[in-house]
Amino acid sequence: MGESCALQSIVYHRGSLRLLDQRKLPLEVAYIDVKCSTDGWNAIRDMVVRGAPAIAIAAALALAVEVSGLDFTGTPAEAASFVSEKLEYLVSSRPTAVNLSDAATKLQSLVSRTAETEKDAKAIFQAYIDAAETMLVDDVADNKAIGSYGAEFLKQKLGNSKHISVLTHCNTGSLATAGYGTALGVIRALHSGGILEKAFCTETRPFNQGSRLTAFELVHEKIPATLIADSAAAALMKNGRVQAVIVGADRIAANGDTANKIGTYNLAISAKHHGVQFYVAAPVTSIDLSLPSGDEIVIEERSPKELLNTEGGLGKQVAASGISVWNPAFDVTPANLITAIITEKVYMNVPLCCELLLLVDVCQEHCFIDQNFSHSYTGFSHKV
Repeated sequence: MGESCALQSIVYHRGSLRLLDQRKLPLEVAYIDVKCSTDGWNAIRDMVVRGAPAIAIAAALALAVEVSGLDFTGTPAEAASFVSEKLEYLVSSRPTAVNLSDAATKLQSLVSRTAETEKDAKAIFQAYIDAAETMLVDDVADNKAIGSYGAEFLKQKLGNSKHISVLTHCNTGSLATAGYGTALGVIRALHSGGILEKAFCTETRPFNQGSRLTAFELVHEKIPATLIADSAAAALMKNGRVQAVIVGADRIAANGDTANKIGTYNLAISAKHHGVQFYVAAPVTSIDLSLPSGDEIVIEERSPKELLNTEGGLGKQVAASGISVWNPAFDVTPANLITAIITEKVYMNVPLCCELLLLVDVCQEHCFIDQNFSHSYTGFSHKV
């Protein structure tokens, strides 16, 4: 199941899960087998798989593989409890991305409801497996919708320009999702539509997701692209070489504040200064209405080795021994620096908490929402 492409990060068939080891890219394409939730936890924590949508799907499927062959003799309630505890464990692997906790909450609710009506523990596990597999399929469809809607939106916002150059950060493509991608999905759609002049991607230190992964995807897709140093982004904007910046999101607070890969905040400030539009592309599952602002987002801090050594901590030491290190994996971009958020359901200007509430709770059609809450409905298909 999943999207058929050479860059599939998740290869799943019922009872079997293989994850592309992204630490070895672009020099080696190798997959690891995931047979249980512990394997899934380790793969997520060790960055074998990364990207907010991808880790949510990988975690859900890791547990699906585990329960598919489990010899379980307990009651339905005990089966539901088993699944719930395993999901809580998987959520602890990486705390910043909301997609993982959102998926876990939905799956926990499902097995709890199923346990109230079923008399066989196996039915609990089967319901869980079916739901996890549906998440995999839905993620690909949602990403393609983000790409299509995002490309159309950028064309309109940029005056129907026939040639658009954009800058992206980190990796938000097939490798970060179940397939196609979010921000990189928009770039794919722009390219398919014949209006992308060039995609610029940052190296994204210290783990180099841009140079290792995004550049790899862009070359593979034959999309015109140029890699730049993280520190070159402001100069790129000053020289007028990009019309927009488009990034993904690991968590979006109710007011539109957005947590994404470290360095995103820098890009947003530079974009604001140079009059470059700044977009976030993410699925609705990245929106966390329980957090009023980005101040409440927990920011993961990673190993000092990622800065002290080459290859994101896996290579030779390059920094002086004894130096202290601060290595946050994410930063939070305030909503007032974001031009708009693009999802599979709606585009919205920010900051507007009520727009997010409308999107998640009552949105029935794909629409534009402006800051006066007027609605301009489009003819696009939608998914509720």
